[in-house]
Amino acid sequence: MTTRRILITGATGNVGSVLSQRLRDGYEVRRHGRTARPDASPAVLGADVTDYDDVRALMDGVDTVVHLAGSASPEAGWESVLGANIIGTRNVLEAARDAGVRRVVYASSNHVMGMYDRHEEWPVYPSHLPRPDSLYGVSKAFGETLGRYYHDEYGLSFIALRIGWLADDPTTTDIDLLHAMWLSEGDTERIVRCAIEAEIDFGIYYAISDNPNRRWDLTSTMLDLGYRPQDSWADVAPADEPVVERGEPVPDDWPAGS
Repeated sequence: MTTRRILITGATGNVGSVLSQRLRDGYEVRRHGRTARPDASPAVLGADVTDYDDVRALMDGVDTVVHLAGSASPEAGWESVLGANIIGTRNVLEAARDAGVRRVVYASSNHVMGMYDRHEEWPVYPSHLPRPDSLYGVSKAFGETLGRYYHDEYGLSFIALRIGWLADDPTTTDIDLLHAMWLSEGDTERIVRCAIEAEIDFGIYYAISDNPNRRWDLTSTMLDLGYRPQDSWADVAPADEPVVERGEPVPDDWPAGS
């Protein structure tokens, strides 16, 4: 079998750096960043995601795009998300379609549904109507909807992952909601590999670890993608850290500081 060539956009960011290393076993990884770094291993190809021609030049021979590039802060303003997340995502999908890419794995966010979190209206299922908590969340909801269109209109396979909170050490915060949405580095690799290889052609799924205090449903992620989280916040929590049934109250200004 031919080794899949994987393009990771935003490969120098937090999630991208983890996947750039962990996906090299089994895939041919092509890395993208805003600035080219030919001396990196593997090299980083520079491209402005708001420039269609730049993005199209990345796509030749690519089987799957793991699209992580964009403005990642829930406190980002309109101009930031408009260019990086809305125009950029359109360019990635259009370039992938034009190049004959098989699948786009799209890094969505829990912030697409963040108003459920702010008002503590749990559990949350992927089938719930989007309720973004920020312009960042709005831009990610746009990406999910645009992916639906590209799948229905052009047959491009599209898997959206509503990624939780990726952190090497989740004990650096005492915010219960972040603990509930923690995604370990190992589980990040597992869910993305599942998304690359799954036989299903379209879906929107939560991507978090097996945290006992989670509020977001993983059933479809496990059934459709075959994801089996192996890590849990409870495994690394301090001995005196309680698991709060139904969760602690959410700050009124959520997602500020998230």
